[in-house]
Amino acid sequence: MHCLLFLQLQFIVFLSFVLQQSPLNVHHLKCEDVCGRLLITKTHLETHHYERRGERSYTCGMCGKSFRHPSGLKRHQTIHSGERPYTCDVCAKSFGNQSALKTHERMHSGEHVFTCDECGKSFVHPSGLRRHQRIHNGERPYICDVCGRSFSDRTGLKTHQRMHSGERPYVCSVCGKALSHQSALKRHLRIHSGERPYVCGVCNKSFVQKDLLKTHLRIHSGERPYPCDVCGKSFLHQSVLKNHQHQHLHSGEHLYHCDLCNKSFNTKGNLKRHQHVHSGLHPYACDVCSKSFVDKSHLSTHQLIHGGERQYTCDVCGKSFLHLTNLKAHLHIHSGESPYNCDVCNKSFNKKGGLKRHQRIHSGERPYRCDICGKSFSDRSDLKKHQRMHSGERPYHCDVCNKSFGILSYLKTHQRVHSGERPYACDVCKKSFSTLSYLKTHQRVHSGERPYACDVCGKSFGVLSNMKTHHRVHHSVI
Repeated sequence: MHCLLFLQLQFIVFLSFVLQQSPLNVHHLKCEDVCGRLLITKTHLETHHYERRGERSYTCGMCGKSFRHPSGLKRHQTIHSGERPYTCDVCAKSFGNQSALKTHERMHSGEHVFTCDECGKSFVHPSGLRRHQRIHNGERPYICDVCGRSFSDRTGLKTHQRMHSGERPYVCSVCGKALSHQSALKRHLRIHSGERPYVCGVCNKSFVQKDLLKTHLRIHSGERPYPCDVCGKSFLHQSVLKNHQHQHLHSGEHLYHCDLCNKSFNTKGNLKRHQHVHSGLHPYACDVCSKSFVDKSHLSTHQLIHGGERQYTCDVCGKSFLHLTNLKAHLHIHSGESPYNCDVCNKSFNKKGGLKRHQRIHSGERPYRCDICGKSFSDRSDLKKHQRMHSGERPYHCDVCNKSFGILSYLKTHQRVHSGERPYACDVCKKSFSTLSYLKTHQRVHSGERPYACDVCGKSFGVLSNMKTHHRVHHSVI
């Protein structure tokens, strides 16, 4: 009985205290600003006024940062003191205030109590939900006072403002390089550690940044998401598209001229690459097989051969390819389709590169020049073969007699000596030959064709060597 009376007395005291703090005349605690909000206590009203006016009356004596509430200042001061009295029971991570600990604990429990009404995405903290909702409503309340650019969150604005101030607060402990973003410092540190955490699942190539991996994967998929709105050509990178749009490509201007052949180009880079043709310089070498290339992009494509899985397979013959574009070009062989037509002789090709090489027959263009004797060629492979005459290089060896050759086709022809293979048969007498040139010479016996004429007496021959032997008769008479 006494216990019950005591509890009733305690309740009356508590009620009296609440009534003192929250008088019945609620109009006395009405916000006088525009909002007209009603507050329970005088303390709540004062705090509300600080929030409305943006006043920050509580200042840190260490760094001068100011806060609206004393609790905010108190939490902040734990940064300077290093005091972190609240520890997580799961991972032992410590925090300067209890609310930060509670928010952190939701990571372990999987509790996401704040849900977006628009898309249903949930968040651990209300501030995370507020920032997310700005994606839907387009709100960008944080404005740069220098350039006027706006941001959806305060950290985005702070990071941006370092562009104007030149501030670089994140310093590399290895080389001392200063960076403006913490994420940039993390990426930079991988240069020193050699860490490349983003790995391509197709060719196993690894990258420092996630974005670089994302761009690289387009090589395998054939995706080119950035099209030019003038010519429709598409690109892997947005930067390459911008470069394409700014380089006089559509205006037809070619401002950069080659001093050797006077060919003109719309970019300095294209001119530089072209000049390697004349010099024979191949500055980009493969570190696996030492094969070298004029262009860095050609080297990158080549390197996929060594580590690359050929994931694009032809359904007709089973041949596989590294790139989707190569498979598409290959399929023209089976379909018989040759979509690239020469506008001079109407000859058609299944690859664009084949048409380009063919057109040099009509134009007479020979862009590949030997830097030793000056002889020029219409195709790069022909220049390479020719250069072996000067260097004496014979990279193709017969595995039977070890005889070496400078050109692969010569080795293949030679190997028929050992195998006895004669794949070229005459359709008149069925006699067969080891080379196409021997067959063509033989067919003149049946056709009567004699294309080699003596310039002294006019006598003609079906074989060039026979004409040369005959020509010596005139010289011996003289």
